[in-house]
Amino acid sequence: MVLERPRVAVRERRQIRLAWVARHSIAIALAVMFITPVAYLVLLSLMTSNQALTSDYWPNTWHPENYVKVFEATPLPHYLLNTVLYAVTATVLTLASSVPAAYALAKLRFRGRNALFLVVICVMMLPPQVVTVPLYLMWARYGLTGSLAPLIIPALFGDAFCIFLLRQFLLTIPGEYLDAARVDGCGEWRTLLRVVLPMARPGIAAAGLFQFFFCWNDYYGPLLYTSENENSWTLTLGLASFRTVHHIDWNLVTAATVLAMAPLIIIFFFAQRAFVQGITLTGFKG
Repeated sequence: MVLERPRVAVRERRQIRLAWVARHSIAIALAVMFITPVAYLVLLSLMTSNQALTSDYWPNTWHPENYVKVFEATPLPHYLLNTVLYAVTATVLTLASSVPAAYALAKLRFRGRNALFLVVICVMMLPPQVVTVPLYLMWARYGLTGSLAPLIIPALFGDAFCIFLLRQFLLTIPGEYLDAARVDGCGEWRTLLRVVLPMARPGIAAAGLFQFFFCWNDYYGPLLYTSENENSWTLTLGLASFRTVHHIDWNLVTAATVLAMAPLIIIFFFAQRAFVQGITLTGFKG
């Protein structure tokens, strides 16, 4: 009897583990699909230049000095500073201008509200290449090309996708809270700041992460406006130039890519709960 109890316990634990794997089999398969390319990218960045051109999946010798060579070969910290400036400033300005617009579309009653929301949806579907030429001519007339200003200033006027996402989230907030605040004498701005914003933090976090990731990975905008001035290059533009110069040294190219990806992975790791909550609650009410 004494020997049978440990065997039964081991069998039960094994069954529990197998049941857990069976329940999460799809999630495990998707996780492997997404993690494998990233893991291979990291391994490739630690190989020699000759081995990186082969089909090997594991480094014969480890070369972490490849990351040091990247800093020696390119002004990566300067590109990183420009990227942080662009992403953070544009995200803050976009949220500051999109939240009031989303609040008006979600909670205020006025004539033409549905038509205005339809315009926002149409702007979401408008390809950015359609307005590239007139916008570039406008910024060139003001002498702002060659800098990050043409990428940051438009954030003052909001973003269609952020407005749409925030509007959908604000619809999930019960109107009774807003009515109670108005009865207590709060105006619309005070209601927005004191009542809506604290309750809308998950949605704002999700919209902010979307905008931040878009700005961080943006290549078309910096290429269009800053390609003539290397001092204003972002990471995406700097990586493209680095790949052109070191197109044979794939170990260095992948090392630079890992360095560019690392901040995004760290940010998403710490903010994933708010991000998932914001995305989940956004679809509750249309």
